[in-house]
Amino acid sequence: MKAEVKGTTMPVLEVTLDNGESVISTHGELSWMTPNMQMSQTTSTGGSGKGLMSSLKRVVGGGGLFLTKYQAAGGPAMVAFAAKLPGRIFNVEIAPGKGYLVHRTGWLCGTDGITPTIGLQQSFRAGLYGRDGFILQRLEGTGTAWIELSGEIINYNLNPGQSILVHPGHVGMFQDSVAFQITTVQGLSNIFFGGDGYHLVALTGPGEVWLQSMPVALLAHALEPYLPSGNGSAAATGGITGGIVGGLFGNNI
Repeated sequence: MKAEVKGTTMPVLEVTLDNGESVISTHGELSWMTPNMQMSQTTSTGGSGKGLMSSLKRVVGGGGLFLTKYQAAGGPAMVAFAAKLPGRIFNVEIAPGKGYLVHRTGWLCGTDGITPTIGLQQSFRAGLYGRDGFILQRLEGTGTAWIELSGEIINYNLNPGQSILVHPGHVGMFQDSVAFQITTVQGLSNIFFGGDGYHLVALTGPGEVWLQSMPVALLAHALEPYLPSGNGSAAATGGITGGIVGGLFGNNI
């Protein structure tokens, strides 16, 4: 297996597989592939994530009931996954006791031994909080996972007990050794007039944290004033533009 990230602002991950090798991804990630790459739908990842219950947990975590498996047949084959927004694609190695919690749209693809499911660390309620629909996927098992985060990626290595407060949308990924807790913004004036939402995520070490500078929800909010509106052709244009933007952001805000 050979994986290469091509491009800069809108990168593409190309994975070349030898005969019989495979990778898995969530639905809708495929960009292009060679003709001898076989696609199939599966609920099993080859790791510990087998069975209907794991699939249902994956749905709650922002994924689909089925995963798509890409397997090379009759020789080497290539499959490509393009970034949906400007940002970065990078890989992490996952092993027993060394998992990650990732933003619900952050997992791009992985080797067969990767198990994606809902990320629960303190409470189920915490996984559903926040303006951005704060839902985390947990990646565990054994293998390589490729992650897609938007904007610039800022990395912190937190010492034991060291914390950082983060807007929910900026949380990209962190090691499962990092504790997270939803906190309320302090001060009534900050809550009602600050415009930054009611909640922040407290991430406490030890472990690594990856933050993303351009959350999808904030990008959509920034574009909203520039979308055409009105009657006639402007309304038609607005409808088309709105449809495009809605298609891009609809499942991620």
